Amino acid sequence: MVIPTNKPCIRKDEETILFRTQRAKYNAIIEEIKRLHEQGRPVLVGTTSVETSELLSRMLKMAGIPHNVLNAKHHEREAEIVAQAGLKGAVTIATNMAGRGTDIKLGPGVAELGGLAVIGGEHHQARRIDNQLRGRAGRQGDPGSSQFFASLEDDLLRLFNYERMSKWMDFLKFKEDEFIQGKMVTRTITNAQMQVERNHFGIRKRLLEYDEVMNHQRKAIYARRRSALFGDRLQVDLSNMLQDVLLGIVSRYSKPEDAEAIAYDCVRSLAFLPEITPKDLEPFQPERIAGLLYEQAYAFYRAKRERINKLIYEHTLELTKRFSEAQWLQVDFTEGTLRLPVVLSIPEILASEGHSAFTEVEKTVTLSQIDSLWVEHLRQLDDLRHSVQTAVYEQKDPLLVYKFEAFKLFQAMVDRLNQQVLSLLFRMEIYEERQATQGQTRQRDLSRLRARQADDYYFTSTVSAPTAAVPQYEAVGASAHPAEAPGQPPLSRRERRALERQQKKRKK
Repeated sequence: MVIPTNKPCIRKDEETILFRTQRAKYNAIIEEIKRLHEQGRPVLVGTTSVETSELLSRMLKMAGIPHNVLNAKHHEREAEIVAQAGLKGAVTIATNMAGRGTDIKLGPGVAELGGLAVIGGEHHQARRIDNQLRGRAGRQGDPGSSQFFASLEDDLLRLFNYERMSKWMDFLKFKEDEFIQGKMVTRTITNAQMQVERNHFGIRKRLLEYDEVMNHQRKAIYARRRSALFGDRLQVDLSNMLQDVLLGIVSRYSKPEDAEAIAYDCVRSLAFLPEITPKDLEPFQPERIAGLLYEQAYAFYRAKRERINKLIYEHTLELTKRFSEAQWLQVDFTEGTLRLPVVLSIPEILASEGHSAFTEVEKTVTLSQIDSLWVEHLRQLDDLRHSVQTAVYEQKDPLLVYKFEAFKLFQAMVDRLNQQVLSLLFRMEIYEERQATQGQTRQRDLSRLRARQADDYYFTSTVSAPTAAVPQYEAVGASAHPAEAPGQPPLSRRERRALERQQKKRKK
């Protein structure tokens, strides 16, 4: 559907003028600007790049023609330059992207001279942008004209139809300053632009097909994230995660004698020891065995959840007795290595008698794991998109290879997500409670970790008191350093060298 103009367009669109070289083309543009400037008509010169606009500006300065330049370097004066572009005798050089969407109003007496003259310094690869440049003149029924200049050295003609037209001009013995103008030239340039547009359309279509694969995965992961954020289906999602993880564990085995290995995998993945025997696994059916493990694992998780909710509820009751106006409560959780602060609403805890406390932990853990794994998955998809392009050498469609490999990556990400979320939730405890039971062991572990960071040191086990459950370790240096006091952490290599330099200076 073509929308008619408000007033009939009376602009004159001349045929493209073609030169052999860019030097001849630019000289012709300057001569045309001189002619129009002497007539008093305003001139708008469109270029495809900032470099070309600056080149024409230097040539106009040499010719003594006053003008304005509108490009990315003078964007703050855009409104002022555009407002003056329609005045009598004004010359404006602008890139094709500058000043779009602004009407150039003609000054007094300009319409009688022929209106605004638009000169195109080079054809753009898209016909749409050329038409936008032409449309600067002849707005709202005003008079005007447009004229494009081209050369065989322009990017568009250099990529398409360059050799054929160059041979044709050589055959006719054209000089450098001679030009061709006619419908054939315009049609040749239009065909080249259409070919570029087809290529760009194919590229955009291909990119859209690649993005469609990511879009399907995005919808799936965002649906799960939305469920965790609002908590509507969070318990259902966690239940499905647990079933998938347990089925994955059981599927790695094939006979009832693997009961001990299955139990070990449950401990390693979920910190949960199921009560199963080889007799319980007969006959060996993965779905049935996963259902048996699910009942025990879910009962274990539910008991733990209720215990933590009860502790938080009791603590909240005591807190409200001392601080009656308190509205929020921060509880720190840990699974042994990380510390996760969770902010809970005291009115919600009291209203639900503590049953909503651990739900916030489930939300926080699920959201954090989804976000981190999804970001990593996007990086992998981006790397995959570049690597599958080599599939053309195997006469395979890169898009099909990308779809297949992207699905495998997504499945692996979902499995890893289920595993990490459940592993954290099954191990999660209140930080103070875990610290009370593991404080002494944690201090010993940290002291050993600090000692292992020293370079050129060896570690030997020493005999500790009979009551110590964990062997004590002390650092024994390769060479004695008197500055190191017993019981202190060993010096690093950098600190030892600095100490040796200080000792040498003292001796001197």
